[in-house]
Amino acid sequence: MHRMARLVLISPLALSLSGCGGGKPIHYYTVQSPRTPTLTTSAYPVSLLVGGIGGAEVFRDTPILYRIGTNQIGAYQHSRWVEPPVELIKSKLIRVLSASGDYQSVSGLGSNSGGQFVIRGRLYNFEEVDGANIEGLVSMEFELYDRKSGKIVWKHFYSQSEPIQGKEISAVVAALDTNLDRGLKEVAAGLNQYFSANSAASPESIFEIHRSQKAIGLERGFNE
Repeated sequence: MHRMARLVLISPLALSLSGCGGGKPIHYYTVQSPRTPTLTTSAYPVSLLVGGIGGAEVFRDTPILYRIGTNQIGAYQHSRWVEPPVELIKSKLIRVLSASGDYQSVSGLGSNSGGQFVIRGRLYNFEEVDGANIEGLVSMEFELYDRKSGKIVWKHFYSQSEPIQGKEISAVVAALDTNLDRGLKEVAAGLNQYFSANSAASPESIFEIHRSQKAIGLERGFNE
């Protein structure tokens, strides 16, 4: 798929053409984010923090990736994400969790962030896969870290492929975005179930979380 886009010619002629401004333009792509909802009474009085998304070095760069076979990964030279995938996913997760209306607040983890619960993740796949069918593969894992107890209290692994409807890069991006959206909504639903189950079992614990957030915010030892 898109074979011509993958060719990188290194020759005096190619170098001279690039030097004369004759190179192919770079096209940038992004994922869609849900709108932030109108402020409402949250289901849980929790300030949820989203930490960094880990991943291989290729996910910290912007070229859109493709996979051939089991082990070979390549990159489109002229089709890029506006941000590295790990940053795109973090931003979208914050928006998805905010749009749920389930929490008092949702924000990125910073050095001065106060809050008991931190969502951390790792990206394993975010690429076009070439085979009998052309698909967009997204694999990622998330965990909920309780800063008060120092324990991981919830985990969720997601890995699915989405058929790519077309032969253009825009179709690849659309499939990956649809797949990512589905995966992050699973994460949001799982977190909702966790807090619902725990608050139902111990209503006073959620009140205690809310009351102790300011004190927890003085912590400086947690780093992603």
